[in-house]
Amino acid sequence: MNTIDAFLSRYPFILGEGAVIERLRRKKGLELDPFVVNSAFIYDDDKRRALEGICREYLDIGCQAGLPLLMSTPTWRASRERIAAAGLDGTDLNGDNAAFLEGLRQSYQGYADKILICGLMSCKGDAYHPDEALPENQAAEYHAWQAEKLAATTVDFLLAATLPALSEATGLAMALAKTGKPYIVSFVVRPTGTLLDGTPLKEAIAAIDAVANPKPLAFMINCTHVTFARSALLHETNSSAEVRQRVIGLLANTAALSPEDLDNSSALVEQEPEAFGTSVAALGRELGLKILGGCCGTDGRHLSALAARLRTPTYS
Repeated sequence: MNTIDAFLSRYPFILGEGAVIERLRRKKGLELDPFVVNSAFIYDDDKRRALEGICREYLDIGCQAGLPLLMSTPTWRASRERIAAAGLDGTDLNGDNAAFLEGLRQSYQGYADKILICGLMSCKGDAYHPDEALPENQAAEYHAWQAEKLAATTVDFLLAATLPALSEATGLAMALAKTGKPYIVSFVVRPTGTLLDGTPLKEAIAAIDAVANPKPLAFMINCTHVTFARSALLHETNSSAEVRQRVIGLLANTAALSPEDLDNSSALVEQEPEAFGTSVAALGRELGLKILGGCCGTDGRHLSALAARLRTPTYS
């Protein structure tokens, strides 16, 4: 099994995957489950084929560029409550999705050692609505089951992503910490240097670091445009040097829109791939971010453009 620590120390950059759920949603004939979204795709031949096609596209890009690649298990909405609501009680949705990605990793043979897999989790409610966030203790209890399920698999670390509020992020971190597996916490942020609930980044990171034992390996930002992320990380009062040391990655949207505007957008807002790749790579080099990839609006074109700008001759 790979270790995230070894990757962070060995490689200047780790390429993150691009959008998955959003791309599946736009494919005709592939209906996302209202409860577990794409987590059950692995049990249907056509849906599994579509999911695997997107994953292999990203894996091929990383392999061809000689860059290490981070892949996330399709378990963003695979909590015990949601699995039951989807009528999938008794199905090891988290373990089976981890095995699905592990199988893809091993199929890349020599490149397999450069593939990282994280066990992906998120908040209970809408990631764009901080008012739906669970209180800290309730969140720790709610997320503990999925955290344990993912920690028992071959994933290299756990990732709690697209988090809009401090309370649930703290509870999630506490649940992840109890597994003994390395973990990272990733926020959605505003250009003013706060989470969507208004908590300054420096306060959010300090608060989680103070109560989670062990504390997160690091923090990330996702589902945020690169210009918003840069503004947030460099904010004079709501960010800090400590924040910039603890935040090690960005999975960026292509649209420079607020979560509210993105939520209400009826059409996909795309950024030209070359501009995306240039801006994300530039921010990585400016602020020392290690994990750089895509989120909403991205596909293989965006990831290829980013990979071209991250590739260096130092990779073996």
